[in-house]
Amino acid sequence: MSHQVVQTIEKAVIPILQSEQLHLVDVTYEKEGQNWFLRVFIERTEGSVDLDDCTRVSEKLSAYLDEQDPIQGAYILEVSSAGAERPLKNLADFQNAIGKNVYVTTNEPIDEVKAFEGILTAISGDMLLIEVTYKPGKKRSFEVPFSKIAKARLAIVF
Repeated sequence: MSHQVVQTIEKAVIPILQSEQLHLVDVTYEKEGQNWFLRVFIERTEGSVDLDDCTRVSEKLSAYLDEQDPIQGAYILEVSSAGAERPLKNLADFQNAIGKNVYVTTNEPIDEVKAFEGILTAISGDMLLIEVTYKPGKKRSFEVPFSKIAKARLAIVF
């Protein structure tokens, strides 16, 4: 059911975001404790998302949800910026992340490794090339196929 909810909300929220010059990053529908949460993560191509952006999108989406009622039962709607460690979901996200630090986990090991944190240096065909520093001055590049990615996000380095 949650997959259907996510697809329904994605279709509904995209026109709302376009009217605000915003973009959809992700939609999640998850149960935490006793409550269901519908979370919509947004971004702006240029500049950052502010509280007013989130409020406008939340109000418009809430009006749609009240009118269409596509979700059975109670839930909490949250609209927020995707943040500095935003998820990477599609090819365009990964292309925009070239040269940046990423954290990628895979469904199965690649050279006995399932978690990669490093710089996304290139995309070639269906492969990501991630340069991982495993000791000071020691780097290794890994080729990670898109088909093996479980989750991916930008990573902040402190």
